[in-house]
Amino acid sequence: MHTQINHLLALWGQLPDLLRTLIWIVIITIGVILCVAFLTLWERKVIGWMQLRRGPNRVRILGMLPGLGQPFADVFKLLSKEVVVPSGSNKFLFRLAPVLALVPALAAWAVIPLSPALVVSKANAGLLYLLALSSMGVYGIILAGWAANSKYAFLGAMRSAAQMVAYEIAMGFALVGVLMASGSMSLGAIVRHQEGGVFAWNWLWLFPMLVVYFIAGVAETNRAPFDVAEGESEIVAGFHVEYSGIAFALFFLAEYANMILISALTAVLFFGGWLSPVAGYPLIGHTFLGDPSFFWLGLKVFVFLFLFLWFRATFPRYRYDQIMRLGWKALIPVTLVWIGVEMVMAAVHIGPWARPWFH
Repeated sequence: MHTQINHLLALWGQLPDLLRTLIWIVIITIGVILCVAFLTLWERKVIGWMQLRRGPNRVRILGMLPGLGQPFADVFKLLSKEVVVPSGSNKFLFRLAPVLALVPALAAWAVIPLSPALVVSKANAGLLYLLALSSMGVYGIILAGWAANSKYAFLGAMRSAAQMVAYEIAMGFALVGVLMASGSMSLGAIVRHQEGGVFAWNWLWLFPMLVVYFIAGVAETNRAPFDVAEGESEIVAGFHVEYSGIAFALFFLAEYANMILISALTAVLFFGGWLSPVAGYPLIGHTFLGDPSFFWLGLKVFVFLFLFLWFRATFPRYRYDQIMRLGWKALIPVTLVWIGVEMVMAAVHIGPWARPWFH
């Protein structure tokens, strides 16, 4: 067995860099899609537990584990449904919109460092790449609302566009704070600059930025309590009201893929990414638990995903005016003030600015 593993590793090392990159792209894409499938099940289970009911518990896999086959049943159902294109719609843009919503959510994983050695692209401008892609997601929603030639869909798209612009600014300023604390736009470098234990991670010195970034991430993904883009009780599902079958499934996939992406970025930017929280501790710190690995990144992403589900189960939806007031009058001023605080901390060399890289 050991010989076979060494043989496979030798073959992997002989592959051209381009082919290895393509293989990793396929693996990560399939992994994200599978995570989305099981995230839908986990969401329904968590909300069910919080509301004292069972959630999905019928569809089994091989007669075992009730409810585990529900995501696959949902996929087959959506694939078998007809995609209805309204006669008065712009048919090309109507079909293009779901793709524009999904592609940025998957393409962003190219610069996410999954472990110390695993990242598809070691781009030095990873933060700029992420900002550019996150701003692309709104085009899919706007096109879906406009191309459908439906007043309900158009109203949902306009509300979503205004919301995403407001929270995109707050998110951008939060990323500026991370850039100031790490001195690099490379996500791998940002993680490495947080080495030194839990209290060396960015969450401690950039706590207001962390709160703003995560709230803006929830709003960017149109999740409760910021789901006015869909507004089931007001505008009958909003921008995707005219979509059915696999076209609707792509919007669904994009939303949940963005949830995983925001959770991963929160872990990378503020909580040390793949760094271990017990590194250097007596007994366990010098075992495999103290080593940086994908396990720790996955555990942190799991926690932040749970917060997304918790918010949906417990928070009522904000009114549209409340969402705009929170974005423009609360989150953006908080980030601007904390950028000023960071300038002072950099001048007196405390926190992250006391580390050798800053000098």
